[in-house]
Amino acid sequence: MNDIDLRQNVLDELEFEPSIDAANIGVAAENGVVTLTGHVASYAQKIAAERAAWRVKGVKAIAQEIEVRLPGDKKINDDELAQRALNILAWASTSLRDAVKIKVANGWVTLTGKVNWNYQRVTAESEVRKLTGVVGVTNSIELIPSVQTADVRKHILDALKRHAELEAIQIRVDVRDGGTVHIEGKVDNWDERRAVERAAWSAAGVRAVENRVTIN
Repeated sequence: MNDIDLRQNVLDELEFEPSIDAANIGVAAENGVVTLTGHVASYAQKIAAERAAWRVKGVKAIAQEIEVRLPGDKKINDDELAQRALNILAWASTSLRDAVKIKVANGWVTLTGKVNWNYQRVTAESEVRKLTGVVGVTNSIELIPSVQTADVRKHILDALKRHAELEAIQIRVDVRDGGTVHIEGKVDNWDERRAVERAAWSAAGVRAVENRVTIN
């Protein structure tokens, strides 16, 4: 696919995505590298725009340069935003409320603390970035493995086999000391690559994932 077609396909995907107001988003493409520019009204839209671009076949890398520009009447003080973030985490899970600490500076939210599962890290960030007034999120929550067992590799491979679109036999999994999982192999698209990584993170005791899976 040439760069002109790739750029148009990304623009079309952005327009098709209902959660995004793409009127102020610009797209450039060069050798499979897509650059997103312009501005949106929320951090959630910024993330949605990046995900939409990854869905387009032929995208090899993304430079994310979209700014979050809040309307003047929607700007929120940092202390109020911090309280809203605490509340939404408490509603999502009592474990998150107790484990995650929040810092807000000029609308940028930094999450710290320690949890046992990666889904807790993902949930905390996902909930906070929905809030009006958030311009960015830094997720510095640490993972503390609660289990380190010899069957982590088997758990991951079983999870991969449950994804019909994946050929688990093509994925190599290496569980290393400290709960780090190294995955290699080939898949057909970015959705499958993300599915492999999600499967790796789903195992108890996984502290880090090195995703070296490539796209055919």
